[in-house]
Amino acid sequence: MARGRTITARMPLFNMTDLRARLAPGQRLLGLDPGSRTIGVALSDVTLLLASPYGSVKRSKLSANAAEIARIARKEGAGGLVVGLPLSLDGTAGPAAQAARDWTHALSAATALPAALWDERLSSAAVNRFLIAEADMTRRRRAEVVDRMAAAYMLQAALDASRPPVGA
Repeated sequence: MARGRTITARMPLFNMTDLRARLAPGQRLLGLDPGSRTIGVALSDVTLLLASPYGSVKRSKLSANAAEIARIARKEGAGGLVVGLPLSLDGTAGPAAQAARDWTHALSAATALPAALWDERLSSAAVNRFLIAEADMTRRRRAEVVDRMAAAYMLQAALDASRPPVGA
């Protein structure tokens, strides 16, 4: 080990099926949509069928964000994290995706919660279109809710795609 540097073990990232299998009965999942200024937070129900917007966390140092996310997870009975992965429109992983992957590894280690990454392409755009067309929200009000709604949109997609087949 190099002098003055500590090396932390990287927490493994799971696919959604394996993450669901690791949860104890009744545990929820937190969906996180990390942006440059805020982290949108969503919460699943205990049956892992429905995702709902929960709130947002101001983006700051990893230790502060990890403490707040761990607090939310304890309060709400969440046993894992699903973090949005910003892939390029063509599905490739660019620098933003690698940064999200690194942040998720560090967050998982800091919170001691297992994590999975989920494609978040177009989630914010879809939520903004909905808020403009259906909710008739002002730009300022949309800015207040879009992060948590994008987190719920992304978490719902992950829950739907990883749902066990009926009868399994």
